[in-house]
Amino acid sequence: MAKPTYKRILLKVSGEVLAGDQSFGIEMANLDATARQVVNAAKAGVQIAIVPGGGNIIRGVSAAAGGADRVTADMMGTLGTVINALALSSEIARQGVKSKVFSATTMPSVADTYTARAAKAALDDGFVIVLGGGTGNPFFTTDTAAALRAIELDCDVLLKGTKVDGVYTEDPKKNPKATRYETVSYDEVIARNLKVMDTAAFALARDNGLPILVYALDDKEGLMGVLSGKVRSTLVGTPRK
Repeated sequence: MAKPTYKRILLKVSGEVLAGDQSFGIEMANLDATARQVVNAAKAGVQIAIVPGGGNIIRGVSAAAGGADRVTADMMGTLGTVINALALSSEIARQGVKSKVFSATTMPSVADTYTARAAKAALDDGFVIVLGGGTGNPFFTTDTAAALRAIELDCDVLLKGTKVDGVYTEDPKKNPKATRYETVSYDEVIARNLKVMDTAAFALARDNGLPILVYALDDKEGLMGVLSGKVRSTLVGTPRK
């Protein structure tokens, strides 16, 4: 097995990945496969923090568009991310790697309350940590939460798995002639409105020198393939030294 390039990473997992072919909820086969990739990387010595989305449960923006109060809708979405965090952490532990859930929204009977200090200590103690609750505030996406947590936890890189193998000049499913970037700057991604993550997440990463790797989730080499440089991906920004 190739040696991973990065020691500490943050992995953004969308709710849609956990849903699989279902329109709602968690597909157990997808939960198992996602956890297995994480477990393999953790056993290779990588410290891993995960930020899950909640779109498979409820998406705050969509609920607000349907007439719900935006603040209430976003907090509903926040609870969806905690459900996904609990599911992921439980499956990771079942597969043999200790895991701990933190929540940005205080709910002590469900998860530890997130602080960067406690989360770093858990990483150093060998836990895979799963960070539910987004940023704990409405109007911020889980992409932004992922960038924020990666910076707070001194992660080497933020990984964003998607349905394509990197960042393209256009949506390759709509335009087969779109070309893939090997590397691209934060400013170009923002200026061209390349919607791999939201603008706030890219701006936060840019201002703090956090590199982002965008790759295809369904690549057969999995997360370890990405971390060892065997999987096609796009690097946004520059590697940390």
